[in-house]
Amino acid sequence: MDAFVLVVGGDAFIATFLKRISDLTALRVEALSQMDEVMPMLDNRLPHLVIVQASFEGSLELCCQIKQQTQVSGIYCILVEDRPQITRERTLWDRQGEMALSCEALEKGADAYLQIAPVRKKSAALVQKEMQLQNRLLVAQIQAGLRKVQNYRQLMRTNDLLSTMALADPLTELNNRRALEWELPRQVQNARTRLRPLSLVILDVDFFKSINDNYGHLVGDRVLQLLSARLLHNLRFQDTLFRYGGEEFVVILSNTDAQEAPMVAHRLRRLIGDQPFSINPTTALNITISLGSSTLNDADDPKGVSLLQRADENLLQAKSDGRNRVVSE
Repeated sequence: MDAFVLVVGGDAFIATFLKRISDLTALRVEALSQMDEVMPMLDNRLPHLVIVQASFEGSLELCCQIKQQTQVSGIYCILVEDRPQITRERTLWDRQGEMALSCEALEKGADAYLQIAPVRKKSAALVQKEMQLQNRLLVAQIQAGLRKVQNYRQLMRTNDLLSTMALADPLTELNNRRALEWELPRQVQNARTRLRPLSLVILDVDFFKSINDNYGHLVGDRVLQLLSARLLHNLRFQDTLFRYGGEEFVVILSNTDAQEAPMVAHRLRRLIGDQPFSINPTTALNITISLGSSTLNDADDPKGVSLLQRADENLLQAKSDGRNRVVSE
């Protein structure tokens, strides 16, 4: 177990807690005795567990803040009840009273609520036995919390990897069509919220089928890889490139109006057509592309479907007009 645990409470609580978990040598434990220092620290470093002293002023509110502001990090919060009036009188409570305290702690954001009663005057053997059981319970809660956090974070890493794979084209390593369907509505909303222009370009490799027919699909794949790299390395910082499917690509042009979009499209056309693609030491191919552009208007739908459709219609017109050209609005 190699984990970072943050303990929040008074000096006496911190000292007692550190003594109780001294057997967990693999833990990296830090302590804070000032409540207002906790959230700023969490902005820079994320512990696996936060142990909070229940009697510390603002303890329940801290649990709530942790869950609200660092929810995606999966921090596990244990509230340790140390108030004498509660732990001492516990045997006098009815079951509803115990449940009410637990509910309040869990509802505020604690993942676990642990009551550790003071050891009463008993024989030395009984005192030692009770202390051992309390320490065992505390350690078990910490270990259970660490397992949950580690499993949660591993799941998040796996989900991030799967999401990346699902949104990436395996051949070109560009964003794929699914990524475009997710990103385009976001770009449309952002453009309208900020009152900024948004344009889009669809481009298609001319006579790509003949490349596959004459040179084979491996060469065709290599052409797409080289073309993708050339486009990607020559786009502006605000442009986003997607492989739409087959030999078609889409470029979202952020903060680009109807006058500038055709200029970008013509630059891309020259970028591809003016220099051959070196497939191998003996093969270099001249490639041209056709492009269609469109610019967002007030009538376009929030998902950008109509914006994309107009660019596609302009692409078809460019191909119909003879290819290796740009058709814009």
